[in-house]
Amino acid sequence: MGPGVIAWIAGLAAGAVHVLTGPDHLAAVAPLALERSTDRWAVGLRWGVGHAAGVGVVGALALLLRGILPVDELSSWGERWVGVALIGLGLLGLMRAFKSRVAKPHAHAHTATAFGALHGLAGSSHLIGVLPALGLGDTIDVLIYLLGFGIGSVAAMTAFAAGVGAVATTPRTQRTLGALASSAAVVVGVVWLTAF
Repeated sequence: MGPGVIAWIAGLAAGAVHVLTGPDHLAAVAPLALERSTDRWAVGLRWGVGHAAGVGVVGALALLLRGILPVDELSSWGERWVGVALIGLGLLGLMRAFKSRVAKPHAHAHTATAFGALHGLAGSSHLIGVLPALGLGDTIDVLIYLLGFGIGSVAAMTAFAAGVGAVATTPRTQRTLGALASSAAVVVGVVWLTAF
């Protein structure tokens, strides 16, 4: 296997592991996916695309403005915004879950992308997944790794949202899981606010 293939596989794996091990990621996607009655996978896809774009922006800014920006301070404030957004998302999801109606299929199409971008822009934990790219000597291998990271994160969140949808097979199950997922979003949001 050549270095490009290794960079590709490593990037895919790092992106998938990164998004699936982040409780804030899962807490954001699950309630949004459960509010839809069809195409729940699309929520994960949109969230993943937003997240990959946000990570790309942060990475580019960090490289261009390293040493100038107070990255730790900006990261801490970004994480707090994620906490506030998760609490709001969770409370909104709880209200909808108790209204005993299922949301329309196209509700929140752009919300998932915005939440993904917010998660990608906030914090520096996702940069840990991108750090291996710095060890690659060839610029092409770095780009292959970063592309793999983005695609891995999008694919993993798409699969997660599809899995959530596969479990929610009836309106009652959908409402129950929506209430649980929304409650988890509130809890994770409070933790995020107090931890950062």
